[in-house]
Amino acid sequence: MIFHVSIDADDPRHVAGVLAELWGGAAEPFPPVAEGSWMAMAGDDRNTTIEVYPRGTELVEAQGDADAYGVKGAPDRRSATHIALATALGPEAVFAIAEREGWPAKYRKRGGVFGVVELWIEGCRMVEVLTPEMQAEYAATMTIAGWRGFLASVRGADAALA
Repeated sequence: MIFHVSIDADDPRHVAGVLAELWGGAAEPFPPVAEGSWMAMAGDDRNTTIEVYPRGTELVEAQGDADAYGVKGAPDRRSATHIALATALGPEAVFAIAEREGWPAKYRKRGGVFGVVELWIEGCRMVEVLTPEMQAEYAATMTIAGWRGFLASVRGADAALA
């Protein structure tokens, strides 16, 4: 299980607020790592959070007996980092939030087995938002056995094409 993840954004306070809205949680300042950081708190039984740092923040290891800390790096807007986020909202509400924010969003069916709303935070960071129906699809398919079956079917298709 994952308790928290971190991402960067041009406007950490605003992004944390929208993520908290998707969860029905709260956005709060998060000063320990980098000035201007915020976090979205789900308010769930695991205290799940997403830390949102100013764009370009890089985490570095501290020497000795000290916590890692953030330093300002290159403000690259693209990254392989993305998250899948559960929401109690329906697809219409998720799309309405995306439209209000001016962020691209579209429905996708991953591998033909579970749906997600691709929400592009600030137009550059993908968050896969899963409504309750999509969460059920995900939970039913993204098991170890289910993944191994998917890999076997892909390998079988590759062998048939060879």
